[in-house]
Amino acid sequence: MNNRQRITCAHTEHGFSMVEMMVSITIGLIIIAALVGVLTSNSRNSKTNDRGAELQGNGRYALDHLKREIRHAGYKGYSWAESNPPTTTVTPIADECLPATAASGAFLTNIRQGIWGANDSNPFIGSCLAAGYLRGDLLTIRHVDNAPLSGNTANNSIYLRSSYAVSELFKGTGAAALAGVPVLVGSPTPQADFAVHEYVYYIGSDDNDATLPALRRRSLVGSAMVDEMVVSGIEHMQVQYGRLDTAANTQYFDASGISGTATDTPTTLTSYAWDDVNSVRIWLLARTNKIENGYSNTSSYVMGDQTYTVNDGFRRQLFTAVVQLRN
Repeated sequence: MNNRQRITCAHTEHGFSMVEMMVSITIGLIIIAALVGVLTSNSRNSKTNDRGAELQGNGRYALDHLKREIRHAGYKGYSWAESNPPTTTVTPIADECLPATAASGAFLTNIRQGIWGANDSNPFIGSCLAAGYLRGDLLTIRHVDNAPLSGNTANNSIYLRSSYAVSELFKGTGAAALAGVPVLVGSPTPQADFAVHEYVYYIGSDDNDATLPALRRRSLVGSAMVDEMVVSGIEHMQVQYGRLDTAANTQYFDASGISGTATDTPTTLTSYAWDDVNSVRIWLLARTNKIENGYSNTSSYVMGDQTYTVNDGFRRQLFTAVVQLRN
């Protein structure tokens, strides 16, 4: 190659012009922006799906839990009859859930009342619920364990000795105390001892985050009512109770509409006994634990006698069911 050819090549070999570089950068930025938009949208959709799964999981778990407990309400082992008063002293439990006019031990020994409720209020005094109650109805469920005890009872726990004809509460203090429990005269065999369960369900706060609502319960553990969190993210609960009217149709009432005694006859629709409740209708409102940016919730949720209206960025889902009582 001669010198003339070298000079010609040097003049023809050059890079991008400034205009070309600016056009290339602009196109690249547009592509990157599009990709970022797609990734952001996918991330937002993923978070929305996660929140939806959270609502579904918490709501369904809470509803299934309550349905299972309601179906067991009133179960007294072998006996269908009302329990006898304890013939031996049953020491009152700690933090017993008592209304203002109730005598000590009344909640503990009321095993005959399988289901009871309070309408949008906390009727208990003392430290039963203390400051933990936030809103909604209260639901009390009592029943014994599914299976009888296979061995000795534990110290300080409450048990029910059940036979076909009668049943009776007593406090277990080990093998020696079992021999001292009075024999139920005239009671046919078999008879067995069952652990007693008493729960008060309510809406309170999450154990780990006081700003997050949760379904909680007071549970009979040993000789005390102990507070337990059932599931987080449940914001509201409403309960209604069904009973047959004079035309043998089930009508539903709030807890304030259920009153009277077990011997009531259905001559009116305002004086019904808790013993005559045959079904429970329940509403649970589940809520996400965090506000979703760009989302606005101004919905009104109709639950029993309550219409709960919100105005925030939390996603919510309403769960409802009707449960038939078996006992």
